[in-house]
Amino acid sequence: MNVRRSATALAALATLCTAAAPAAFADASPSPKPSGSSALPKGLYGTKDPKFDGVWRQSLALLAQDAVGVTPARSAIDWLAGQQCEDGGFAAYRADAAKSCDPKKGEFTDATAAAVQALAAVGGRSAAVEKGVGWLKKHQNDDGGWGMNPGSPSDANSTSAAVGAFAAIGQDPKQVKSAKGGKTPYDVLLGLQLGCEAKEGQRGAFAYTAAKGDPGKKTANDLATAAAALATEGKGFVFEPAGKDDGKAPKPLNCGAGKGGSGKPDGAAEAAQAAAAYLSDTMTEHGRHLLSAMPGAKAQPDFGGTADAIVALAAGEHSATAAKPLQWLQSEKSGALAWAKGDPGALAKLVLAAHAAGADPRSFGSVDLVQRLNATGPKPESVSAAGSQSDSGKDSESGKDEKDDDKGGVGGVWWTVGVFLVAGIGIGFLLSGRKKQQL
Repeated sequence: MNVRRSATALAALATLCTAAAPAAFADASPSPKPSGSSALPKGLYGTKDPKFDGVWRQSLALLAQDAVGVTPARSAIDWLAGQQCEDGGFAAYRADAAKSCDPKKGEFTDATAAAVQALAAVGGRSAAVEKGVGWLKKHQNDDGGWGMNPGSPSDANSTSAAVGAFAAIGQDPKQVKSAKGGKTPYDVLLGLQLGCEAKEGQRGAFAYTAAKGDPGKKTANDLATAAAALATEGKGFVFEPAGKDDGKAPKPLNCGAGKGGSGKPDGAAEAAQAAAAYLSDTMTEHGRHLLSAMPGAKAQPDFGGTADAIVALAAGEHSATAAKPLQWLQSEKSGALAWAKGDPGALAKLVLAAHAAGADPRSFGSVDLVQRLNATGPKPESVSAAGSQSDSGKDSESGKDEKDDDKGGVGGVWWTVGVFLVAGIGIGFLLSGRKKQQL
C-alpha cells in the first residue's frame, strides 16, 4: 500500500530526525458554510464549515481511502498540501492560503501530524512531508513531547499524533530526541500513565496531561489512553493489519504483591499492553464501547473514541479483543452509522477501525463505508477491484451523479465543532475530544 511505499521513499528523512514521532463525537446540526463564501473550497471533503477541522478531516479521509485501495482525487491532495504554512506547519484551516500563519497560535501539532501522515501515504509530496516533519522536530518540547501549539505543555494526544507522523515516514519514534536533554516522546507518555498507585479500574490508563502545580497527579482519560496505546506501539493512524492474532487478551499491570509487580510498565511495550487492557475492560464494562466524558453530557456512547480504541487494540495485535466493540459499531442499534453519515472524518474513523481489525469496511453491517466516504468529496482517481463505486457513478446514499458534482456528500454531524467553538482552537481537541477531562 502507499503508506509502506512512502515510508521507504522517505527513509532519507530519518537522518533529519535522528539528530534532534487519535475522537469523540455527538449529534449536532450541520454547521453553515464559511461566512462570505458561496461554495466550499475545491477538493475539500464534507459540506460543513471547515474552520475548525478542515485539515484534520481531509487528512483522515485521504488516509482511509489510501488504506482500502482508493486513489484520492488530485484536487483533494492539492487542497491539503496547499494548506501548509511556509514554515511547514498546518493550521486547522486556512481560508486564504496566501496569508501568513501564526506559528504560536495558528498552527497545531495534531493538524500537522495528521497531514504529514496523509501526504506520506498518498505519495508524491515528499517536499511537503519533509517540511512538516521539520516543523514537528523544531517544536518538540525539552521533555520529548508536544503540546497542542508550539510552546504549550506536552500532552498525550499531541505527542501521540506526532509519534504517528514519524512512524509514517519510517523513522523510529524512540530515536526522535529533544534538542535539549535528549528526551523522547516515550519519556512523556510513560510519565502520563497511571500505575499501581491508581485505584483499581484506572491502572494502565493515560492522563491527558499532568495537573498544573502537581505533576504527580494524573486523571485517567479514555481518549488520551486510546491515542497513547497506539503511539506506544510505535504506529500511526494506518498500519498493516496483523496477519495473525493468538486470541490472548492484553496484559494488565502486574500489581500483585510478591508476584514481580513493579507498579509501572517497563518500557513502551508493557505500557501499550497495560493501556490496551484498560481499554478492553472499560469497553466491556460499558457495553462494548467507550462513554462520552464531555463535561455536562449524559452518559452516551463515544463512537469516535471507540473507533480509536479498536485501532489501538489492533495495533497491539489484539484484533480478537477488538472484534466485539467493532461488531457493536457495525450494528444499526448502536447509532454509529447514523452518527457518521455524511461526515468524512467520522466515516474515515470507522473505515480505519475496520481496516485495522481485519474487517471489510465495504461490508460494515449493512453499509459500504468506502462508498459513503468517497461520496463526501471529489470523485477518486481510481478505486480498487474490490471498490464500492457503481458503474453508473451514482452515490447510492444520495442518488447524485458524482460526475456532475465534484463536492459530493451530505451534511455532517460533528458535534465537537459546537463544543469547542468556545475554545476557538483545537483541531486535535475537536476531533479527539481530548480536553474533555481537564485537569
